[in-house]
Amino acid sequence: MKKLFIYALSAAIFSSCGLYRKYERPTEIKTDGIYGDAQDGDDKGIGDLEWRQFFTDPALQSLIEKGLAQNTDIRNADLNIQKAQYALQCAKLAYIPTIYFSPSGAVSKMYDPYNRSENKSMTSGNSKTYEFPVSMSWQVGSIGYLRNNKLKADVSLLQLKNAKQAIQASLVAGIASMYYNLAMLDEQLALTKQTRDNWAKYLEMQKQLMNAGQSNQAAVSSIEATYYSICTGVESLESTIRNIENTLGTLLGETATHVNRNALNTFKAPAILATGAPINILSRRPDVKAAELELASAFYDKNIAKSAFYPSLNISASGQFTNSAGAKIVNPGLMIGSALASLTQPIFQNGAIRAKYKISKADMEIATNNFQQAVIAAGNEVNTAMVNVRDAEAQYELYSKQVDALKIALDATEKLYASTSSNYLNVITAQNSLLQAQMSLISNRMDAIDSTISLYQALGGGSDVE
Repeated sequence: MKKLFIYALSAAIFSSCGLYRKYERPTEIKTDGIYGDAQDGDDKGIGDLEWRQFFTDPALQSLIEKGLAQNTDIRNADLNIQKAQYALQCAKLAYIPTIYFSPSGAVSKMYDPYNRSENKSMTSGNSKTYEFPVSMSWQVGSIGYLRNNKLKADVSLLQLKNAKQAIQASLVAGIASMYYNLAMLDEQLALTKQTRDNWAKYLEMQKQLMNAGQSNQAAVSSIEATYYSICTGVESLESTIRNIENTLGTLLGETATHVNRNALNTFKAPAILATGAPINILSRRPDVKAAELELASAFYDKNIAKSAFYPSLNISASGQFTNSAGAKIVNPGLMIGSALASLTQPIFQNGAIRAKYKISKADMEIATNNFQQAVIAAGNEVNTAMVNVRDAEAQYELYSKQVDALKIALDATEKLYASTSSNYLNVITAQNSLLQAQMSLISNRMDAIDSTISLYQALGGGSDVE
């Protein structure tokens, strides 16, 4: 019988070897060519840069550092990671038996309400009993259960760290985007104020011409309406700037205040525009990492469900030093010990164990599909960001040439007005055309910056995010 038990246990252990394997990325997950047309990467690329190398503006770096130190979401993410670390410690300690120590004592005395002499010897003293028991229990569980439960706890901790990475990457990108939007609005505001001043000058000239009988009220009112429309634009831009500063203050975890910033043209994109080898995206992208961690968690859930098919071992032992052994009190006390081990093999549970295992296998297939889809979506997002960066750079050259041409046209129009006293409206028209082109150039510069920030996020938010 003993040999039969040993053989059965050995067979169960050998047949459950798969329960002790760690998660490995499935070979069917395809990563080749996931960047599409942007596939010009090297082993190192823009995704390997930390945010300080990516955003080199000192004023912006100061804001990002403040945000990382004070943002509530980041601080809560750190606390959640601490909670997961405590849970992981509990999972590790599950390998250790539980030990209890519960000493007790009692004092008893017999009384004779009739005070009979023959009972004097029985009622003359106290009876004292004591026990110092120590008990131990160890729920080993079924084969592989504890190990897979602990490995799943490891995955849970990684999931929370990855969640912090996603928050940090989003926070850095959000602060950078607002910072450069403020710089863009500063330049647009300056151009709009310049346009307002030009139209104010033109309005004053038309009023003088009307007083001299060379213009009429309709022309003056039309110019005046345009002037006030431009003044409204100035107020709108100033309001937008204040709103963005308020929103940025919320991200930084502080009350709103003026944000010191440099000019928009001080932004310099990293010289490295290679995306890196396709497989590298899996180690940076928070959403891809989250999908793979979900797959790893499903893998260990499947192993836990499979472990229910195998015997469950429970061990308990106890020992105590006591002077109460049965009905007789013995001093000094005696040592009493006991031990119990049980092995439980599930035989029939209405198909529940098999059903749970099949469910866990289906969940793992779903997680695998989601992981593959996350890889594809990530590659497309990188490709889109790369294309947008390149398109914005190409358009910038064209906008720059347009601005240069309109500067020449404005100069020629002003010289013509000075020499021939032609209609000043031609000068205003030339100025407006130049200002509109300069506005478009500013917007294009911001588009390029936004696309670069999107690329930063698409590649995982930098190598320094943990």
